[in-house]
Amino acid sequence: MSGVAAHVEWLDLPHLRARRSAKWTLYDPDVLPMPVAEMDCLLAPPVAEALNRAVALGDTGYPSFGRGLHEAFAGFAGRRWGWDVDPDQVTLCGDVSVGMMAAISALLSPGDAFIIMPPVYPPFFRWGGETGMRTVEVPLRQSDSGYALDLDGIERELRAGAKAVLLCNPHNPVGWVHSRESLTALADLVSGYDAVVLSDEIHAPLTLPGHTFTPYLTVSDAARQQGIAVHAASKAWNLAGLKAALIVSASDVMRDSLSRGLPYETPWHAGQFGYLASEAAYRDGDPWLDALVTDLAAHHQQVRDGLPAGSRVAVPAQATFLSWIDASGLDLGDNPAAKLLAEARLAVGIGSEFGARWGDHIRLNVGTGPEIVAEGLRRLGSVLS
Repeated sequence: MSGVAAHVEWLDLPHLRARRSAKWTLYDPDVLPMPVAEMDCLLAPPVAEALNRAVALGDTGYPSFGRGLHEAFAGFAGRRWGWDVDPDQVTLCGDVSVGMMAAISALLSPGDAFIIMPPVYPPFFRWGGETGMRTVEVPLRQSDSGYALDLDGIERELRAGAKAVLLCNPHNPVGWVHSRESLTALADLVSGYDAVVLSDEIHAPLTLPGHTFTPYLTVSDAARQQGIAVHAASKAWNLAGLKAALIVSASDVMRDSLSRGLPYETPWHAGQFGYLASEAAYRDGDPWLDALVTDLAAHHQQVRDGLPAGSRVAVPAQATFLSWIDASGLDLGDNPAAKLLAEARLAVGIGSEFGARWGDHIRLNVGTGPEIVAEGLRRLGSVLS
């Protein structure tokens, strides 16, 4: 891991506004953009070195069909989570959304229903229509102490015929890491109805200090027999535009089902830069990642300490660079995000996109420098002045 700097270099606004990615081109130049899930930092040195080497070689063809990324992920999963991943049970794909939809289509039949748990990442609501399936909602349970799976509600929908549960772990946007006990109970429940679990685990490397991520496929034989997980380095190492993710199974039964059902083109949709960058991140990116999650924990605390009266983070995030803020006490109308954009020139995630009943919430990206977090909080407060 030579050449790895154990710190994260956060960029200032003049440098960020020179970027041409979605986060910095969606809005007018006077808007501070804090909704899109990109981070405002330089690449981890091992990742930058891998990409620079590829450019120097002109290594810009179709994605590798070697085992480097699969083995690097298996090594990372073993070090980080004690998960013994078989590289032969790993399939390359373009990104997590593509992987989830491909797995849905491979494991279910047209017209089948699957369960999602709002508030949740907005594409979960669209994957049903895009795959010819139906979506049913079983919202997370929330209390002052945290979030929980509504196992009674999930069983009700399984009894009514749902064939799959789509899990988000860690859960976007609330940043909750589901416990081993909760995941084990889910696996037992789903197994009893001969359904499957598809677990989006893209934010797993971003589990914050003091908390423990549990891969779904490690909790029981039931989980391994009737579950898959989708992973990517894209959030933790800021590689979303490079396109590479991994569909992971943990049983011969599930591997055979995927091999029969996944389109031949699935791995070809990945990008070579995504493959190479992800391999470097998983193999040599641990020290940088450790520094990153330490910074993110501080940024989350900065938000909690700096929110104006009348708003709150109901449950502190345990993972991700996303802060889920209850703005119901700020009297910002039915769409706080729209008011903040119009009056404070602050762009935030629109709560209703994560579930209809959360229109009075906003999602704030804290994957940026502390000065920009402070400016976002200042703009948020300015609407109330």
